[in-house]
Amino acid sequence: MNPKSLEARKRDEKPFEGLVIFNLEALHEVKNRSACSKCGKSRMYFCYTCFIPVSQLKNQIPQCKLPIKVDIIKHRREIDGKSTAAHAAVLAPNDVNVYTYPHVPEYSNDGKTVLLYPGKDACSINELFSGKHSNCLSYEKVILQDLPAGYNVGTLMTKIINNESKEIYHVDKLPIERLVLIDSTWNQSRGIFADERFQRMPKIVLQNRVSQFWRHQKGSPRWYLSTVEALHQALIELHISAWGCSEHYTTDITSGYPIHSRDCKKQCIPYEGQYDNLLYFFKYMYEKLHTLYKHEDMLAYKRPMSL
Repeated sequence: MNPKSLEARKRDEKPFEGLVIFNLEALHEVKNRSACSKCGKSRMYFCYTCFIPVSQLKNQIPQCKLPIKVDIIKHRREIDGKSTAAHAAVLAPNDVNVYTYPHVPEYSNDGKTVLLYPGKDACSINELFSGKHSNCLSYEKVILQDLPAGYNVGTLMTKIINNESKEIYHVDKLPIERLVLIDSTWNQSRGIFADERFQRMPKIVLQNRVSQFWRHQKGSPRWYLSTVEALHQALIELHISAWGCSEHYTTDITSGYPIHSRDCKKQCIPYEGQYDNLLYFFKYMYEKLHTLYKHEDMLAYKRPMSL
């Protein structure tokens, strides 16, 4: 897709339209940096090493409750301030943990923990429900290249898989309990992925989604998502595959996904923005940057929609 096309411009004009994101007023009221109450370092909105908001924002920002646990594995050389992983850790403190490799947990090999990574045996999230892993995309011929700083490896796809089944599975329980994301450059991620603990995990990849991440990196298409965008997308796909999307929730992100029927089972709670607040800081920073620069002048949004 041409980034100057009508469809691309439409997506970029109001990228958060329809998303259920908490009012940003509290962030607008923060005028100066302050010391983190835990480590004492100077921070503006939150501490990206302690994963807590500054004192002025305590009890002023949303808290997200996620349906599964999330572990984000950082490379030790990854620059904290460039990543959006901290957004997720601050906004979902009870469900998101950030670890610096090699200091990571031991994971059980029971299939309940999956890794967001484009391995040759990776499957889509929908296939976690259907069990049709034999139809998984093959990434054996993927050309390995440097993944730009700040982008998540789980979005390194060479093929759109939006033609997969859009069935709602009406489950009583989700097929996974924990999602693991690697937060690093592509070269760094290969070293982490080689670890036996990650090798034996089932791997998943995401549907294509246009990124609104503002950091430009040469050679990266628009569907390279930042870590918090990748997590948001994964949770949406997981929830909608399980219980569908509310007929009252309309966004470009969920366009084409199956709508929850009123005749569905009682345990089916459709998606209506339950995880959208993961983009709370992301939206604020996006909008702040767009008050300083014109969208069409920012190189990040001139990137091609495909490789």
